Amino acid sequence: MSPFRRRVPSPSVRVAAGERVLASATAADGAVLAGTRDAFYVQRDGETRRVPWEEVEAAGWDRDTDTFRLSEVGTWGEQRPVHTAQLDEPGRLLELVHERVTASVLLQRHVPLGGRRGVRVIARRAPSGHGAVQWVYEYDEGVDPADPGVRAAALEALEALQRDVGMP
Repeated sequence: MSPFRRRVPSPSVRVAAGERVLASATAADGAVLAGTRDAFYVQRDGETRRVPWEEVEAAGWDRDTDTFRLSEVGTWGEQRPVHTAQLDEPGRLLELVHERVTASVLLQRHVPLGGRRGVRVIARRAPSGHGAVQWVYEYDEGVDPADPGVRAAALEALEALQRDVGMP
């Protein structure tokens, strides 16, 4: 390294034993966002939240407002946890988030439910390959998951997909 180039220290965040921070950024409010091979971390006001990659529903960065947003997989009918932060310099964090979330998706299939609208059945697992496969549903807008017909069709789609790939 050149003696004229200063290395900017990475923000510090507490991570689980055996994990190592691969990318991080400091938000305008002082929160630290970081990613390891296994999880995304938000450290704010002395509290640290760990979100395994397979539990990240979506993430993105709005260039116009410098806002990073990450939402967790939720349960239908309940408030979905969402983490937002103003980031002037997201650095490698955005790439890492995209890479790790994508690596957690084993497969997905969209199943129409009487038209174009339907349900997406998604199989996810920790990118490390450890742990059980988690099966989740993502309903298209306008589809009512409380409808018994929708629930039955979603379950049928899940079972068919599990049979097709041999993954219970």
